[in-house]
Formats: sequence, structure tokens, C-alpha cells
Amino acid sequence: MNRTKACLIFNPVAGQSDPEQDLAAIRALLEPEIDLDIRFTTEDVDGDTIAKEAIAQGARIIIASGGDGTLSATAAALVGTSIPLGVISRGTANAFAGALDLPDTIPAACEIILGGATRVVDAALCNGLPMVLLAGIGFEAETVERADRQAKKRFGILAYLMAGLQELRELDSFTVEIETEDKVITVTASAVTVANAAPPTSILAQGPAGVIFDDGLLDITIVAPASRAGAIAASYHLLRTALNENAAAERNDIGYLRTRRVIVRTDPPQKVALDGEIIGNTPIDVECVPGGLTIFVPRDAAPPAPLEKLEGLPELTIESKPVVGFEE
Repeated sequence: MNRTKACLIFNPVAGQSDPEQDLAAIRALLEPEIDLDIRFTTEDVDGDTIAKEAIAQGARIIIASGGDGTLSATAAALVGTSIPLGVISRGTANAFAGALDLPDTIPAACEIILGGATRVVDAALCNGLPMVLLAGIGFEAETVERADRQAKKRFGILAYLMAGLQELRELDSFTVEIETEDKVITVTASAVTVANAAPPTSILAQGPAGVIFDDGLLDITIVAPASRAGAIAASYHLLRTALNENAAAERNDIGYLRTRRVIVRTDPPQKVALDGEIIGNTPIDVECVPGGLTIFVPRDAAPPAPLEKLEGLPELTIESKPVVGFEE
């Protein structure tokens, strides 16, 4: 009988658990049914590189085990292919698993890989780079940069909270121009998030509520608080929105919309975090790739939410434009 073959991409420095025990547990669960070609990431070789090599050598299933960086990098290599991705999340935030409704324990993740159905979900391209989760501009990008590997290793998910609190002390606003297929929006904001998929913990992406990862659209959230107190209140409101997927944001300092493609320009330029990694500064051009990724998943996505809410944002202007493409 022919056994299933898969390449397992394993990050030995992810999370706070014992990597040797983790790998032994994965092998004990999967190897009775799957022939594993186990490859390790290093500081110089990430999941994207390993996955491309494995695909070139004929791999038909890719399994990634590590933190969000490893999972996103591996998934990026599979965008536009029909090769299914199995996810075994062992990171600090486990945002990737949360965004796609996947478990974050080894036994449950392995069970899905062995018996779960595959599902086609969306991906995206951000300035030509594959994007599975989201691009954060402003506050979120600055927070990601503050939460370094050492802090995450020591404090876990609290590293992001501490970084966010530190960043809140230096909260800045900037002018942002958001160009979609049919309008140009200009507004003053402190954070803009363009999400293909996002877990509830990515609260700055939760304006529309229940970010949908297979609707062919990007979810854009604009956070424009007038003060630090307003930023805290807006963040708390977005957290409640995240926990109640059917209730979109209803504050005047939070706006959202959905679109297939968006160009975001800012003045002054702002840092951009793409799937948890800083990639440079604005502007960004993000386009959804419908059905770009095949993944093992256990259940259906959340139901649709309203497409947009922009009223009440400070210094807001909206200019309609004909649907004839984007100005480059």
C-alpha cells in the first residue's frame, strides 16, 4: 500500500516549549500514516525557501510547524499552487492558526492533517510579496517591531501587550489615502490594517467583525482615536468586536470597508508589518488572490458582515472614481 508522503518544515526555536519533545510528538502521531521528510528552518533558511525546494523535488503535501513567521513564510511558497498545507502551530501568538480556525495544540493539529478535508482559501499580494494574514500600518507595525524575539521567548504573548503599551505612549497620527477600485478616501489615522485573514487577537483588524478568509475581498480597518484614552477605548471596542463576530465596530473613530484591491499611501511614510514581519514603509499595494491557498481546516468560516462603515472619522474625504483600474 502506498503511503502518503509529506515534507515537514520544523522550526526548532519557535515558542516556549521543548522542540525535541514537540518533534517526537508530531512524529509519533503522523509517521504511522505519513512518510515525513523532515527539514529544519535556520536563521538563514526560512520556510519559504524550504517549501520551494521541496515542491521542486516533487512534494505534494507540505506541513509547517513553528510560529507565525514560519507558517506564513511556508504558506507564501504555496500561494497559487494546489499543494495543501498542514499547520502545526507552536508559536507565541499563534495568529496564523487563530485566523484560519485551526487548533494550536499538536494532537488536534495532527488529527486535522490526518483526517480533515482540504479547503481553498484566499491569499493576497502586498507590494508583490505573498500575504496570508495581514499588513499593519502605523501602531501595529511599531508594536511588532518593539516585540523582539528575546522578549517573546521570555514573556510569550505578553511581549506584544507590553510592546503595545509602550507604543501607546508615543501614539502618532498621520494622513492616509486609501484608494480602492471605486473611491479614494483621505483621513487622519493612527493605524490602518489590511487583512486577508486575522485572528481575534489582531484587534486592529476587527472593524468589519469576523474577517472572512474566502470571500475574495480584503478587510480594511481604520483606527483614528483623538487621544491615548480614545485609543484604549477603541482597542477595547475592537476586542469586543473580535469576540462577537457578528457585531461590527460602531465607534466614530473606527472605520472599515471591504475591497478586492487597495493602495495605501501615508504622509509621513509609516512602517509596514506584513504577516508579523517588518517589510519597509508605505505606500503598499495589496490585491486579494481568491482561492490562492489550499489548507487543511476543521470547519467553516464566519458569516459575512457589513461591507463598510466610514462615517464619523476625523478629517474624512471620499472621492468617487470610475472603475477603470488604479492610478500607478
